[in-house]
Amino acid sequence: MAERIDGRARAAEVLEGVKARAAAFSAAKGRLPGLAIVLVGEHPASLSYIRSKEQAAGRAGLYSETHRLPATVAEDALRRFVGRLGEDERLDGILVQLPLPDALRQEEVLAALPPEKDVDGFTTLNQGRLLAGERGLRPCTPLGVIDLLRWHGVRLDGAEVVVIGRSRTVGRPLALMLLEEHASVTVLHSHSQSLSDDVRRADVVIAAAGQAGIVRREMVREGAVVIDVGINRIGGKLVGDVAPDVAEVASAMTPVPGGVGPMTVAMLMANTVEACTWRS
Repeated sequence: MAERIDGRARAAEVLEGVKARAAAFSAAKGRLPGLAIVLVGEHPASLSYIRSKEQAAGRAGLYSETHRLPATVAEDALRRFVGRLGEDERLDGILVQLPLPDALRQEEVLAALPPEKDVDGFTTLNQGRLLAGERGLRPCTPLGVIDLLRWHGVRLDGAEVVVIGRSRTVGRPLALMLLEEHASVTVLHSHSQSLSDDVRRADVVIAAAGQAGIVRREMVREGAVVIDVGINRIGGKLVGDVAPDVAEVASAMTPVPGGVGPMTVAMLMANTVEACTWRS
């Protein structure tokens, strides 16, 4: 039976480290690292995520402020608002909670963020820096996955890693970050023709497709490490992209909930402290 990779436990350790860094920064600079969260509309999942981020900022000793705007806000007005936050010297990180209402273009809104305050790592410049191997703010979920693997002692150098999903927020940046760890990376997606065969040869399987149960027991080789990024609501219950019986063959596996989710929030706080350090 797979060993549980406890994201909640590791996230608590990360937040303690952030708290120590925030306190040291405050002692040196006379202010706390600052995070602004922008929520547009009343998307139920977004409301839940915002609460968890507010709580984590408090636990990490950061200054935070949340701005709730109506779903009817005009795109130009939202861009100007985000731009004004970018000019506020109390703020080191700004997060625009996604998804945005359909009438708003995500790329246009994110373009108003100063890259040095883009703690989600979603701006074109920060994603370009990742591609170029330059220093920049990295997306939080991929950061959390890499951190969990390191924490659990998983060797990535030379490992065969399969990433299922090619989203701009998880799959693509995660593949690049795994390459930086010297892993051999295969990215699979909805058009892949040999999903089962490719997954079966992997030392590490990372499921980020947003499709419940896409990774099944017979697809995973004995002893593989499985990271489940998926969050799907089925019959009022949260489930991942990995079928539960995969735990019978994997050597280690993240739970859903309690795996990658807490790490995403913790890495957002870590990015905020990193941003304030670079800016200072």
